[in-house]
Amino acid sequence: MATTAQINNRMLTWARERSGIAVPDFAVKCGINEERLRLWEEGKQALTFNQAQKFANKAHVPFGYLFLREPPVDELPIPDLRTIGSHGVNRPSAELLDLIKLTLQRQQWYREYLTNELAKPCEAVGRLRANATVQVIVNDMRELLGVPAHPQRGSWEDYYRDLVQRIETLGVLVMREANLGHYTRPLRVEEFRGFSLADEYAPTVFVNHADAPGARLFTLIHELCHIWLGISGVSDGSESSERESEVKCNAVAAEFLVPKTEFSPLWKNFDVWQDNLAPLEAHFHVSQWVLARRALTLGFINTDQYRQFIAEQKALWDARKNKGDSGPSFHKTKNAQISKRFSKAVLSQAFNGQILLREAGQLLGINPAKLKS
Repeated sequence: MATTAQINNRMLTWARERSGIAVPDFAVKCGINEERLRLWEEGKQALTFNQAQKFANKAHVPFGYLFLREPPVDELPIPDLRTIGSHGVNRPSAELLDLIKLTLQRQQWYREYLTNELAKPCEAVGRLRANATVQVIVNDMRELLGVPAHPQRGSWEDYYRDLVQRIETLGVLVMREANLGHYTRPLRVEEFRGFSLADEYAPTVFVNHADAPGARLFTLIHELCHIWLGISGVSDGSESSERESEVKCNAVAAEFLVPKTEFSPLWKNFDVWQDNLAPLEAHFHVSQWVLARRALTLGFINTDQYRQFIAEQKALWDARKNKGDSGPSFHKTKNAQISKRFSKAVLSQAFNGQILLREAGQLLGINPAKLKS
């Protein structure tokens, strides 16, 4: 007879709920029916050690946590700038916590790498104070990045890629992922859109690629503004945020991507306001999501119209994802998601024998045997 694990059944419920997985889905993950899972969580049926270890693995918590008397307090290691109304979002998911910890680990490694290389601090970090005007911040960002008010040709996808490259050239790492290493651990857009880690040597921004593509451009500039002001934190990009830093970064992103003085004269009072979007997209070369956001900030549409439009865009994006199209290969996707500047440094150190291939693989989220110079 298998030995049972003397665990705290309340920790089972905590671990499952922390993972954000409902009872039916979690039962499937554990290879059991819902009734047995409920009996486990209610303390009416004991688990074997193997079952408890599998439970902890599926919930993404250390096995030892199941023996604790009380759940540990999950706290974000960086400021929480998200809002629901005027209140911060409670109880961060396991994916968000693990993602931030991983990104901090990558940042710390890169910082040590740069200091060993006697590199200079990044000039973009904390260039301006939080009381600087939106236009001053926007002008300074455009000047340092070397970009005009908006591109004259190409798609908004091209603009996004170009901005990522320019931001990395400044020394700011840009990380972009849709899940935490596997599709079974997706990042939830309703929880966060991005975050920034201000550091004088290794500033880092993260853009949640589980979000609709059109929204990512706004998030990128929003998070870059945080770096410009020297502010770290997790953001949801909410249009209703009341936090001073979020209001400022939202305004900067809107003005950076779509200047008010150019946008306002082009807006027409069509019976269907969305008829403005196609010609404006052709003019500014940004996504319709960004244009709708700008129309909201300038009062051309109201919050209900904006939210309905975004809901429709999200539904279209979800439908496209659910088609199951093959898309790019895993390694091509990884190369696009992990900062090229960071990846280049890690691979250089690995193939020069400065770090183990195993460590390089862990930092890049790739099997060491598949690393390529």
